[in-house]
Amino acid sequence: MSPRRNRPRGGGRSARRDGEADGRYGIEHTDDWRGEEWVVRQISGQSAAKHYRCPGCDQEIPPGVPHVVAWQRDGRVDDRRHWHRACWNARDRRSARLQRSRQAPRY
Repeated sequence: MSPRRNRPRGGGRSARRDGEADGRYGIEHTDDWRGEEWVVRQISGQSAAKHYRCPGCDQEIPPGVPHVVAWQRDGRVDDRRHWHRACWNARDRRSARLQRSRQAPRY
């Protein structure tokens, strides 16, 4: 008797559809926000190697935490911002009130 097969037959992954954002990491899609077009990319925890500061909650995103990178379509590379996923999804419900102390690091 042969051992049980744990993988479905067919030899591999399903076909990837271009331009479709289904939550996979590294695939870009566009979002309209405040009348502007934003490019959004999902970053996996393995790819996140630095500390970032989320503009939505002003908290640190430590290395190894999956998050979202967003920038305006017409913007520069320096304008990319790293957001927590929940903060990006709630960006319309959040205010722009940052309560950072004078001694807090700015990055």
